[in-house]
Amino acid sequence: MTSSSGGKVKTRILAFRPGYSSDRLVCAMTRVILVGAGSGGKALVELLRKDPTVEIVGVADRDESAPGMVLARELGLPVTTNYQDLLTSTEANLVIDVTGDASVSREIYKLKPEEMEVIGGNAARFIWEFIEARNKTEALEDKYQLAIRELETRGESEFIIGNNPKMREVSELIAKVAPTPTTVLIRGESGTGKELVARAIHRHSALSNQPLVTLNCTALSPALLESELFGYKRGAFTGAYADRKGLFEKADGGTMFLDEIGDMSLEIQAKLLRTLQTGEIRAVGDMRTKNISVRIIGATNRDLERAIREGTFREDLFYRINTFSITLPPLRERVEDIPFLAEFFLQRARAKVNKKVDSVSPEALMLLRNYSWPGNLRELENIIERAVVLTSSCEIESEHLPLHVQDGLAFKPKLGFKSGRSQAIEQFERQALLSYLVEAGGNISRAAVLAQIPRRTFHRLMARHKLSAQALKSQH
Repeated sequence: MTSSSGGKVKTRILAFRPGYSSDRLVCAMTRVILVGAGSGGKALVELLRKDPTVEIVGVADRDESAPGMVLARELGLPVTTNYQDLLTSTEANLVIDVTGDASVSREIYKLKPEEMEVIGGNAARFIWEFIEARNKTEALEDKYQLAIRELETRGESEFIIGNNPKMREVSELIAKVAPTPTTVLIRGESGTGKELVARAIHRHSALSNQPLVTLNCTALSPALLESELFGYKRGAFTGAYADRKGLFEKADGGTMFLDEIGDMSLEIQAKLLRTLQTGEIRAVGDMRTKNISVRIIGATNRDLERAIREGTFREDLFYRINTFSITLPPLRERVEDIPFLAEFFLQRARAKVNKKVDSVSPEALMLLRNYSWPGNLRELENIIERAVVLTSSCEIESEHLPLHVQDGLAFKPKLGFKSGRSQAIEQFERQALLSYLVEAGGNISRAAVLAQIPRRTFHRLMARHKLSAQALKSQH
């Protein structure tokens, strides 16, 4: 776009195209004077300001109250009612004339320095439409990426309830809170499936056709977390070459899942609290606020009450996000669900690895039930996938499990004799009870007969180990 005359418009237009390979065009910053600040001029200010290759060095219009002049003043751009001064006093590469006034066009050509280029009339309109189309494409790309992530995680959003009473309660809580706009706090150890619960809530809510945007709050520094959440304006910090929407704005109308919310810095907690209270966000480097409507689902593995006492978590934010709380039990407290979970993860691993593995052997299942599962569901999924890779048959055997799982009943000298004996007895009792109950189809009387102990004793041991006969009936 060397000039608006002589058909030389094409060359510089390429400088506005993302990814264009010419260093000569893309790397050099284009300094622009905008003459005419009506509705068209205002639109150009908005659009050009988002382009990292463009700097607006002045906006001129005879009317000080023209829409483009008002916007330019708000943005801190130089404005004037005398475009002649801009032409002679400002070092610019390009003048964009959107006045449509032939006399103004002639005077611009008369006063401008020889190396300064001019765009007017149809060429200016073309730039406007070109950049607007590009911005619409970028907005569609954002929505596309969100949709792709949602599709990719659909397979991961299966939430296995199983037969554990605590998990059935979780299922009921999800069903009750999902249709409401209430803020939800999901609590539980790492790997217990907190994000799966968040996705289940979103999927069964009135916002299910809107975006679900997720963010792990531990993955970013406080400064990056703020710009990621709230966005930033061009020039707000080094490297901020263009305005960028934050995740809150991208989630507008939908749901925001903030994983490990307890790890936020106090400064970000204060900004989040303000957004929850007012529904407003402010981008980094911006003086204006925007209104949004986003449902918040938070998750944490931290003891937030203790964090409040230690001064690392705001009490007012805790009460704001803890409106409705769901606590997930660790896997070691839902051992009766391990057969269901192992089968589910086996099906997923089989598809991922592309290998025909049909089942988990009873011996391997016994070891899985006996293991303490510090990594919870995530650890179980990884162990099953590893076993699918290792097995050369259609079944996962004990030998395909990691050694620390195979050694679940092994003697541990460091515990000492009494502690080691007590732990071994505990493990044996729980596994024996589970085995008898599974064999008896959940019938306690029959299981007691198989164990050759009184029904009363069997029932007392079940209560001690927090086992549910009803939960095991469907496994027979």
